[in-house]
Amino acid sequence: MSANFHPLVYLIDYVMGVIMWTLIGRVAMNIFQKEDSSFFFMRVFVKLTDPLINMFKLITPSFIVRPLVPLYVAWFFYMFRFYLFPYLLGYSVMGMLSFPLESEIAIQIYQIFGKN
Repeated sequence: MSANFHPLVYLIDYVMGVIMWTLIGRVAMNIFQKEDSSFFFMRVFVKLTDPLINMFKLITPSFIVRPLVPLYVAWFFYMFRFYLFPYLLGYSVMGMLSFPLESEIAIQIYQIFGKN
């Protein structure tokens, strides 16, 4: 990792990143499966994300169609990770702590496929 942050910073970002991508995964999975599907992965996505969606119910506009609500909630996690989190840590420039989870995944992919 390029910067030296407290491990708790990475842990918080990783957890929020997993939540964000799980919500996005639910939207993608919903393209192929109904929410009440018996398909194992869809049941897991729904079970893991329903509590988050319910937490954001008060600020979710009623005009958003039900299958896209998880994407709306994921947007909040994106905004927190990219804008609010670095600001709270005292960085005036965005990108200082932008998505360490995704950076680590990209580094691993580059190493697997031989890119430097």
